[in-house]
Amino acid sequence: MVLLLLALSLPQLAVAQEDSRAAEIGAARKEKSQKLQPEKSSKTESALLAFKDKKILERISYGIGGLRVKLGGMVQGGGFGIGPEYFRPDLAKGNLVFRTAAQASIRGYQRYDMEFGAPHFARNKLFLNLFGVHHDYTGINYYGPGADSKRASRTDFRIIDTSTDGTFGILPVKHMKMGVSGGYLLVTLGPGQDTRFASTDKVFSPQQAIGIDTRPDFVRLGTFAEYDYRDNPGGPRTGGDYLVQFDRYLARPRTGNDFRRLKVDLQQYVPVFNRRRVLALHAQSVLTYPDGQSVVPFYLQPVLGGSEDLRGFRSFRFYDNNLILVNGEYRWEVFSGLDMALFADSGKVFHRHADLNFRNMEADFGFGFRFNVRNNVFMRIDTAFSHEGFQVWFKFNNVFGDERIRSSRFR
Repeated sequence: MVLLLLALSLPQLAVAQEDSRAAEIGAARKEKSQKLQPEKSSKTESALLAFKDKKILERISYGIGGLRVKLGGMVQGGGFGIGPEYFRPDLAKGNLVFRTAAQASIRGYQRYDMEFGAPHFARNKLFLNLFGVHHDYTGINYYGPGADSKRASRTDFRIIDTSTDGTFGILPVKHMKMGVSGGYLLVTLGPGQDTRFASTDKVFSPQQAIGIDTRPDFVRLGTFAEYDYRDNPGGPRTGGDYLVQFDRYLARPRTGNDFRRLKVDLQQYVPVFNRRRVLALHAQSVLTYPDGQSVVPFYLQPVLGGSEDLRGFRSFRFYDNNLILVNGEYRWEVFSGLDMALFADSGKVFHRHADLNFRNMEADFGFGFRFNVRNNVFMRIDTAFSHEGFQVWFKFNNVFGDERIRSSRFR
């Protein structure tokens, strides 16, 4: 009889225990919910969100009535540049563009430029661009010729150049540009003004710094073809841009400095899963061909080192007649207005065309941040590491940006 009573009561006890356990869980949840607080953002995330929500980048970059503040755009190593800019891309219902700017940097560098363009006229079949610029850069780095130059051999020189350029071309098919360009370049060299380093003319001979003792002007004549199908040139997520440019530089007066230059610049952007993750690839080669016994002045030679190419090396680290460069970046969106990037760079300068290969190349790697407004990169911060140390770059442009068809070597 006792056994029968126990058998009948066990299910009821189990149910009672389950009800009691459920009640305990419910009470614990209620108590926890009363103590819940909103998740707190980190100070860094809060600052970035406030920067974005207040539209600070938009206010700086778009200005008022065409007048705005021009940030950056100075030569690498010139320090932070700032000045007024007047920019009107909407003239004649968007058919004409006018821009002019004046800038100075904290290191005394100066840049003044003016540009007028008709990006598409004659029923979108022709384009025209006129550009003039004056630079006064007081301390451009020079370490000596070739890939074997030593970091400890750093010197500097002053360069004052003024160039005027015109570009005219056709738009034969969608995304395609073909045309001719020409310009005139006036160059004056002087002693470097950075007291931390010796002046280039005091350390290197005219054979090591070719052209240090001659200062001709140059006439430039060239032709080019470009196919650009990037979805957004200011911050591409997909597409590519392929440029081939050939120029001839004629020294005036004749000083044995005439040369030809071939440049190939390739960019490709591959979305990974979606357009919030992008693989950005870049390759470039510049080859020069001196006429007869001519020599290329060192200040017009291709250069590697700095925020645009080998980011783990100081600006203007390597000079020679030719270069090859490859870059790769993986970018992903952290949140709207901010991307992060992991990157690697590899390249070299060389004297003989026979050394156009991927052997003995300098390399670096690093990470960066890309701040954008309306999907256009407004500012980037890159930190890169190489066997010569590390470099941190604050730039107000997009890496692998548009390579303009112009005479002055300074972008």
